[in-house]
Amino acid sequence: MSITVATIEDVRRAEAVIRQHLSPVPLIRSYRLEQELKLSPGRRVWLKDYGWTPVGSFKVLGALNWMAGNLDRIGDRPVAAHSSGNFASGISYAGMRYGKRVIIVMPESAPQVKFELTRSFGAEIRTYDITTDHQTGIRDRLTREIVEDLGGVQASPYDDNLVIAGNGVGGLEIVQELRQQGREVSHFFCPVSGGGLMAGHALAMADGFPKCQIVGVEPELADDFRQSLQAGRRVRVDQPTSICDGLLSYDVGEHNWPILQQHVRQSVSIPDVQTRRAMRWLYDNHGLRSEPSGAITLAALFSGQIRLDGAGDIVLTLSGRNADEARFREWTDLSL
Repeated sequence: MSITVATIEDVRRAEAVIRQHLSPVPLIRSYRLEQELKLSPGRRVWLKDYGWTPVGSFKVLGALNWMAGNLDRIGDRPVAAHSSGNFASGISYAGMRYGKRVIIVMPESAPQVKFELTRSFGAEIRTYDITTDHQTGIRDRLTREIVEDLGGVQASPYDDNLVIAGNGVGGLEIVQELRQQGREVSHFFCPVSGGGLMAGHALAMADGFPKCQIVGVEPELADDFRQSLQAGRRVRVDQPTSICDGLLSYDVGEHNWPILQQHVRQSVSIPDVQTRRAMRWLYDNHGLRSEPSGAITLAALFSGQIRLDGAGDIVLTLSGRNADEARFREWTDLSL
């Protein structure tokens, strides 16, 4: 069965929707990273920090575009979604903006900050045990029950063209700002889970900087996309494991895969200990409290797995900063 695939034109249309609600997310130059990496004169490193959105992650972009594109279908029905936490707050924020009821299925082990954010925008939450979900399938069953029992409309956190296009607006922002400065980009690092962030950004970056090397980044024990690239087909990881709670999808989405396969040639896998070091580096050098799923791109940069040859700039996405205080302190205490 053929599926429709999001395009750069969809991303451009989504920009008008996003601008009704959000200002562009900051793109910050890291002088410290330029020094650390010993780059040749003239090259720069940029951090696209999605922690600055009202939900503390990139997920609000795709959620807003999905909500705007489904208003007629939703009507008075509730919106249902499952999420590890960041899409939960994103779709909750979108529901608040458009006056829609939102019911979220979240792991009971999700960070408290993600529960609090999601509730603060008015969503209802139902929880499940993520450690046994690969056996019970309870996450999907609970979401399906909301749809069937309450007549809900289900939103996918990543496997949807409207979500992909909305997320891609962040990539458009990168392209527009760096082109305005007359810059070129040699490398772009982005986390991959279900593929919603990467697919949207890949569309924008490939269009704006065709020579850019687009690199996916995944946890070592949740590297289904890396395996998928090697196999030439979508590969499922039955029990993904990592401190990167936002990167634990079982596989990339059907709508995401064709875009990723076209524009992303490689994905590197990163042990959690390296992600922890990157979190600590960001905090010590920039005062940024990135969650593990965000800091993993810096870990990939430091890992040496990707040669940084070329004359252009390097861009890293920091996908979010929603980590509980106690866990953040534990993860960044490298003596543990």
